[in-house]
Amino acid sequence: MATKVSSAGGLLAMLNESHPMLKFHALSNLNAFVDYFWPEISTSVPIIESLYEDEEFDQRQRQLAALLVSKVFYYLGELNDSLSYALGAGPLFDVSEDSDYVHTLLAKAIDEYASLKSKAAESNNEALVDPRLEAIVERMLDKCIVDGRYQQAMGMAVECRRLDKLEEAITRSDNVHGTLSYCINISHSFVNRREYRHEVLRRLVKVYQKLPSPDYLSICQCLMFLDEPEGVASILEKLLRSENKDDALLAFQIAFDLVENEHQAFLLNVRDRLSNPRSQPSESVQPGNNDTDSTQNGNPGASEDVEMADGSHASNGSLHEMDPIEASYAERLTKIKGVLSGETSIQLTLQFLYSHNKSDLLILKTIKQSVEMRNSVCHSATIYANAIMHAGTTVDTFLRENLDWLSRATNWAKFSATAGLGVIHRGHLQQGRSLMAPYLPQSGAGGGGSPYSEGGALYALGLIHANHGEGIKQFLRDSLRSSNVEVIQHGACLGLGLAALGTADEDVYDDIKNVLYTDSAVAGEAAGISMGLLMVGTSSEKASEMLAYAHETQHEKIIRGLALGIALTVYGREEEADTLIEQMTRDQDPILRYGGMYALALAYQGTANNKAIRQLLHFAVSDVSDDVRRTAVLALGFVLYSEPEQTPRIVSLLSESYNPHVRYGAALAVGISCAGTGLSEAISLLEPLTSDVVDFVRQGALIAMAMVMVQISESSDSRVGTFRRQLEKIILDKHEDTMSKMGAILASGILDAGGRNVTIRLLSKTKHDKVTAVVGLAVFSQFWYWYPLIYFVSLSFSPTAFIGLNYDLKVPRFEFLSHAKPSLFEYPRPTTVPTATSTVKLPTAVLSTSAKAKARAKKEAEQKGNAEKSAGAESSSTSQSSGRGKSSAEKDGDSMQVDSPSEKKAEPEASFENLTNPARVVPAQEKFIKFLEESRYVPVKLAPSGFVLLKDLRPTEPEVLSLTDTPSSTASPASGSATGQQAAASAMAVDEEPQPPQPFEYTS
Repeated sequence: MATKVSSAGGLLAMLNESHPMLKFHALSNLNAFVDYFWPEISTSVPIIESLYEDEEFDQRQRQLAALLVSKVFYYLGELNDSLSYALGAGPLFDVSEDSDYVHTLLAKAIDEYASLKSKAAESNNEALVDPRLEAIVERMLDKCIVDGRYQQAMGMAVECRRLDKLEEAITRSDNVHGTLSYCINISHSFVNRREYRHEVLRRLVKVYQKLPSPDYLSICQCLMFLDEPEGVASILEKLLRSENKDDALLAFQIAFDLVENEHQAFLLNVRDRLSNPRSQPSESVQPGNNDTDSTQNGNPGASEDVEMADGSHASNGSLHEMDPIEASYAERLTKIKGVLSGETSIQLTLQFLYSHNKSDLLILKTIKQSVEMRNSVCHSATIYANAIMHAGTTVDTFLRENLDWLSRATNWAKFSATAGLGVIHRGHLQQGRSLMAPYLPQSGAGGGGSPYSEGGALYALGLIHANHGEGIKQFLRDSLRSSNVEVIQHGACLGLGLAALGTADEDVYDDIKNVLYTDSAVAGEAAGISMGLLMVGTSSEKASEMLAYAHETQHEKIIRGLALGIALTVYGREEEADTLIEQMTRDQDPILRYGGMYALALAYQGTANNKAIRQLLHFAVSDVSDDVRRTAVLALGFVLYSEPEQTPRIVSLLSESYNPHVRYGAALAVGISCAGTGLSEAISLLEPLTSDVVDFVRQGALIAMAMVMVQISESSDSRVGTFRRQLEKIILDKHEDTMSKMGAILASGILDAGGRNVTIRLLSKTKHDKVTAVVGLAVFSQFWYWYPLIYFVSLSFSPTAFIGLNYDLKVPRFEFLSHAKPSLFEYPRPTTVPTATSTVKLPTAVLSTSAKAKARAKKEAEQKGNAEKSAGAESSSTSQSSGRGKSSAEKDGDSMQVDSPSEKKAEPEASFENLTNPARVVPAQEKFIKFLEESRYVPVKLAPSGFVLLKDLRPTEPEVLSLTDTPSSTASPASGSATGQQAAASAMAVDEEPQPPQPFEYTS
């Protein structure tokens, strides 16, 4: 309109005219001016509303009136009324218009629709949704899809529970695989209800399967979430039967990815559903194969090689009668069964940790010398630290060298000392039994050794076979039945719980229940925890049985064990667990409320669910019992571990609480959720707590700090070095109190865990929670009451390794690039003894002359390509900047100790380094890993760490393997300590003291 309008009064007056055309003219003009004159128009809203409701008025005019009223209400901030009139405006409400009004109302419409749909879903009845509202939402979704904004469309479809639209958005997108993986991510991070998440995943699996080239890796991950072993088994079988070798590689890769999520019961289920090779002759072979499988670690002599030979021999024998496809299937089946049972990955991890072990015995030596003999807590802590430091490496040098010192441990300390062997030899399946034989209860008349070391040995067996206990379960059950000494029962229960983790085996459950009903405090506590371990995540009715007994018994220990056990049963069940959680958190008994906090933590683990966080924060500030408050804060760590950046922010206020228990909880919460991330905020939050006024807060903060800093090198965060020095100071300080000294000793263990080759990881690379790891940390956090549970922390260790495997599941030599300065991720430098002591104790001093020689040797070695098998283990340790390996091709960056400064400046540090498979790749390093283009091997999936299968592009050439065999202590059934020692010394100059240096003249 050309004329300038200064008021809407005239147009409003027209609305009272009788002629419909005048009213229509007024409405359409008002609609144009509503943005300026809404305050004036708002006085006449009743008139316009009456026009909208007037039946005689024609449709178009009524809709115009509705649109006008809707806009006025929008400006008045009445969004609900605005939305209901906008719905009345029908097609006049234009979804594609780009104005604040439309954007706001669309957001409102979608929220309204989503909340109606989800309420309906929760109460299980049909949603009563206004069809007009539905139409608007659908128009919006279609518009997004047409405009190519697929991610928006998917987000809205998931929120509005319109899976049909979700499928349409995915199938119409340009990059279907990318869209699907985006969708899997949003379903994990944004869908709060478990059942609905399962619906979304089921729909995604359907979409996946319709694709011409399905992404089997992702499908199997989804099926694992949905707990559908049949689906996984059928996919694996299809791939294994394919004539293309690459499909078999893919099947192995899927199996390794599933194993990484550590869901024992599920994996065994998949394994048992794979069908046997068809054709008559192979049937006669099959039972033999299964036989070796079932006794795989029942008798210590059956080493892996025998089993492999057996399988291959069998299939060769029947080759001439068996069709070649079936023969190759039979051979692949043997391999994949080994992978699914966890044997293969455990074996490879063991070899990796053994050959790359870089633990520093000098640190332990220092601790041992500074700890007073009378102080049994610190004595035990040193034993714990040693076990954690060598977890999974099978190197027990420290124990063998200090036998008389070790023998000072009595009673429960003896129990822990024996159990520590289980952590050191974790995964040593072939020899688990024979290693522990001297300590195990002797069958036959007359008691064997001390019940404490027998109980400890049974616990150790559980730790060796944790989450992989088919072979040892029966032995542990027999030991449990045949003994009525509570200490042995305690060890056997813990061992059995670990070995049968999550299998929900009824017979085992009954055995443990019988121990519980003897009402012995010591055995009962272990029985309670063990029931939980056995039933992890089954959310079975057993929980109510356990709760009832917890109310009957008088023993605090038993109640505490059961409280934790009940919490473990609801692992990952989210809202299904709410009734049980409600029941426990309302209980009179603080110990059961304490269990309720763990139940909340484990049911909602890794979901960052707001409701759970709210509840925990409420208990953290309101409960009357300190234990419950401490645990409530600690539990936040479990709920938030999938978003570690959030934790320090959420607990920052609690970490300044006046209540020391709450401060302790805050420290551990950060330790658990930020473990292995080296998050700067986490470290800043923990720093003041390490010098808190209360001893146990210092203890918690030191342990948490070690968990956050595990595998972070000093050059990437200088505070790591500061922290190491702080630990040393606390340990050496005579006046420091026992609690924080113990914390410092454990922290030094965790900081260098697993020969400095493991980190604490609660999420697998596919963002699935690692059951064993989460459960391990939950039970570990119980060490407040019962020190032997410290060993559970070893369940959460995962090796920071890239292990590339060929079709035969062997480890070929192959190089790849780490595109970052080597010093960023190198091993910590070995500590040195103060110079006052005798020269013999110095770790390898590297002189500048030898450094030059080494640099020369290194260049030559690189040119040669270094293709000897024997150098396999050596070169893999040199490929990383190793501190103490005595190999020829060593970095001169490490010739730290006795070097002239001019020498150091000569070479600037390289900006990348070549790593040789298998290599140590720490989490922070993963983003720098690149695969070389002209390399002989290509990874099946681009993963920077973990087990990766390699496609051989030049299969005719001979392969060079590294890690050809297990540590020689594994090969010899007797596991003689001497052979083990020599092997260790030769393979990687384990921490024997170095030879005194050759005579030389020292010039300062």
